[in-house]
Amino acid sequence: MMQDLKSALTGISGILVTPYDHNGDILPEMQEPIIDRAIAAGVHIMVANGNTGEFYALTLDEAEAMVQSSAEHVAGRVPLVAGVGRGIRDACRLASVSRQAGASALMVHQSPDPFSSPRGLVDYVRTVADAADGLPVVLYLRNDAIGTRAIADLCALPSVIGVKWAMPNPLTLSEAMAACDPEIVWVGGLAEIWAPVFYAVGARGFTSGLINVWLQRSVAIHAALATGDYTGANRLIDGMKDFESVRAEEMNGTNVTGVKAALALIGHDCGPARPPSAWPLTAQQQAALSAFISGNGISF
Repeated sequence: MMQDLKSALTGISGILVTPYDHNGDILPEMQEPIIDRAIAAGVHIMVANGNTGEFYALTLDEAEAMVQSSAEHVAGRVPLVAGVGRGIRDACRLASVSRQAGASALMVHQSPDPFSSPRGLVDYVRTVADAADGLPVVLYLRNDAIGTRAIADLCALPSVIGVKWAMPNPLTLSEAMAACDPEIVWVGGLAEIWAPVFYAVGARGFTSGLINVWLQRSVAIHAALATGDYTGANRLIDGMKDFESVRAEEMNGTNVTGVKAALALIGHDCGPARPPSAWPLTAQQQAALSAFISGNGISF
């Protein structure tokens, strides 16, 4: 079972959106067809309560409801990784709920606390892992300023099996990989565009918000990278860069906005993005996204 999970981590980790109704309340049933399509297309892992799922915009009760509904929709067909984080007590509570819901592993968000210390982060992950009663842990690292020593200490925790590396620094990634147990799975955490760079230093698999919209392209990129076809992968990536460019605007504040606006354009409206994400897209952004959708014939 553990080997199956590690193998799945080398594939595509599909980061699911959190749908809302017209009142702005969560609407979990709108996530089900996204999950069904992704699994049918060959996406390897589903991730609930990731950043594309607006984890930090959800209440704790909403995050619990989303991991429970995601587990029901996935129904054991592929591994479900559940994002946890924020204050230590909230993180522990969500870790316990995620385990009870049937999650295969936890993804521990790196704390955005301005007073987070490297050794305090190790204590944080250890405490969350204990609350999940042995559930495997994938670290989600977005700030490598904690240093290679701290990353090695985190990876030495017994529950940690993988790292989602979300920093555009392949040299530091290479140093961290060399300092840690070779059994740790290192996953590109900056989606398709950075995947070839991370693959070049030994990471495997990547996270994807694109799977909510154009899952076929994400699957094709992974297939190319899995066979070492970097030329083919980069050609496929070039064809989806306009989408990622929209998502990267406004200090990445249109990241979720772009995905949800695209879902509305292709006929599966999952509501707006919550503040502090930008909503709606500007006229220029919307035009670029519409051209991308129509130009590639994307539909739901």
